[in-house]
Amino acid sequence: MKVSMFGTGYVGLVSGTCFSDLGNDVLCVDIDEAKIRALNKGEVPIFEPGLKEKVLRNIKEDRLKFTTDLKKAVNDSDILFICVGTPSKKDGSVNLDYVFSVAKTIGQNLDSRKIIVDKSTVPVGTADKVKAIISEELKKRDKQVTFDVVSNPEFLREGAAINDFFNPDRIVVGAESDYSREMMAKLYKGIARTTRPLVFTDVRSAELIKYASNAMLATRISFVNQLSLYCEKIGADITAVSKGMGLDTRIGSRFLYAGIGYGGSCFPKDVKGIIDSIKEEGCSASILEAVHKANEDQKKSVIKKIKSIVGDVKNKTIAIWGLSFKPKTDDIREAPSLIIAKYLLDNGAHVKAFDPEAIPNFKKEFPKVKYVKKPYEALEKADLLLLLTEWDEFRNPDFEKIKDLMKSPKIIDGRNIYLGYREDLKKLGYEYQGVGVKKE
Repeated sequence: MKVSMFGTGYVGLVSGTCFSDLGNDVLCVDIDEAKIRALNKGEVPIFEPGLKEKVLRNIKEDRLKFTTDLKKAVNDSDILFICVGTPSKKDGSVNLDYVFSVAKTIGQNLDSRKIIVDKSTVPVGTADKVKAIISEELKKRDKQVTFDVVSNPEFLREGAAINDFFNPDRIVVGAESDYSREMMAKLYKGIARTTRPLVFTDVRSAELIKYASNAMLATRISFVNQLSLYCEKIGADITAVSKGMGLDTRIGSRFLYAGIGYGGSCFPKDVKGIIDSIKEEGCSASILEAVHKANEDQKKSVIKKIKSIVGDVKNKTIAIWGLSFKPKTDDIREAPSLIIAKYLLDNGAHVKAFDPEAIPNFKKEFPKVKYVKKPYEALEKADLLLLLTEWDEFRNPDFEKIKDLMKSPKIIDGRNIYLGYREDLKKLGYEYQGVGVKKE
């Protein structure tokens, strides 16, 4: 099939590349000329395991192309995916300007029947607005063209997006016509299975499924994180509590791991987005408002731990391992590291940091941080080590070497990856704090 992806950000680039890997002819379109030139050379602007290799292979096999020609993207494909950003506004509502801009472009160039697919995460009712914009542009041109607007939300996890695309829990499609359902079924035929079903719903239900899913996962994270603070007060162990809860088949263990808060481009934005949408209809969003507040508080909880271990951070050297909001990505959006680094720098600390992929992005926000090329370089004469992202290379370090490098062996483990080493760390003379466990 012939497919166009409007937007070459995370969703558009990953999805378009994977569709081409299934044998489809994919045209990715963007208004950023420099970005398109780079992509045509096989230069991938984001870090996602396995993505660059697939981009290069499909460019070579002439199935994947990149262009700034919007008209060509509209007219040369059967299915047009809208994959542009939907950032949060200051009030928490969703900025749909980019989505509506693409809809207008489609309406200005549409000459034959197409399927227009909302792949971006959008509030309920967006498909209706997209349809209205396209219809208005066709009216201006005195054109009568049949088209279908479909909702097909993405469920790609950064760091595991390729696997998620080819092995989804489900593929959700909100469609109103037999033609659009048939076309979408044909597109996904290569990966839909009994164990990873293609689920057809009405458009509005499909739009809500994405928001509801992310909001539920965020709720579980905020719940266990808030519980972890209570565990620290009473001397309980959040890992034992989470395990005991997770063994209940009604609850399950996923997303019940305590940490320093969620970040990234999805959960924070989507929770705020669904809160705004719910309240706009005059309904209560009190649970999700509490989820958002709990997550923001959890990010700041690290600052309290820092104060308890080193006191005033002025002129103290603080080492940070991990800057991205999660491992296997260079994404720092809404990452806890942003709040923590700002606190340290604003209060006169000397900050040294290492991350395998996120340093270029973090440097744009915090040029005064000293960035190092190897993790142990950050530890020289450090008063404290902050573990903020659970990259695999941090999981089994040389603690004796760390002790020798640091001014004093103190660790705040924001992801609880060193809990199994607590006795060893105690013997080596470390001061160690995890999340939701007794201070050692």
